[in-house]
Amino acid sequence: MARTRSLDIAAVARKSGVTSRTLRHYDAIGLLTPARTGADGRRFYEQSQMLRLQHILLLRELGTPLDTIQRIVDTDDPATTVRLLREHLVAVEEERERYARLGRTVAATIASLENGTTMSADEIFDGFDHTQYEPEARVRWGDDAVQHSNEAWKALGSEGRRAHLAEHVVIASGLGELKTAGAGPDAAAVQALVARHHAWVSVFWTPDAAAYRGLGDMYVQDPRFAASYDKHADGLAVLMRDAMHVYADANLS
Repeated sequence: MARTRSLDIAAVARKSGVTSRTLRHYDAIGLLTPARTGADGRRFYEQSQMLRLQHILLLRELGTPLDTIQRIVDTDDPATTVRLLREHLVAVEEERERYARLGRTVAATIASLENGTTMSADEIFDGFDHTQYEPEARVRWGDDAVQHSNEAWKALGSEGRRAHLAEHVVIASGLGELKTAGAGPDAAAVQALVARHHAWVSVFWTPDAAAYRGLGDMYVQDPRFAASYDKHADGLAVLMRDAMHVYADANLS
């Protein structure tokens, strides 16, 4: 393999699409340390750092949080790195196929609307895949938990899956209304909806007190989850976390 010449931070930013500010942040948190820093303060990167950045960017594309990325890319074992990259490659290829399916679904929907024909529920939702974060989930909770969850999801059937997703909307929107009205985490109405949430989660995995509290913490710490709740009411993710802690302490300990 030809050796990649050393590039300064501006060149790496231009070629990778990552801002210089982000690269400096990665350096500050120990995620991506440059090969050297010049007398003028410029950071320089060589092949090993660029390969590490590629791995980081791939994991970011898969929606993996930075703290999880750090644990993955810090491995010093080349065989482990190759195995992880192969797993990521499979995930990327599956995502590519999912987008192709989504494209076919949209095209079929357009044709159906134009021709006045009907589509089955399975045809309407083809390509909308709940396993898009599976690689990250396997890192967080292990293969057995993810496999059990996937089997439970498939066992629900198309109608059961739609009902399950609808139940979450009811829970989140109800909590949003209570948050807007000023309800606290220990309010009876809030706790009743959190009980439904615990039952909703337990379709796939029954969390104990510590796990349920941890899940609530993740709802705040992970911006994707926080956004999914906060769209129902500002600060709902925090209320959800606090209410889950109250529920866990009262019912799961």
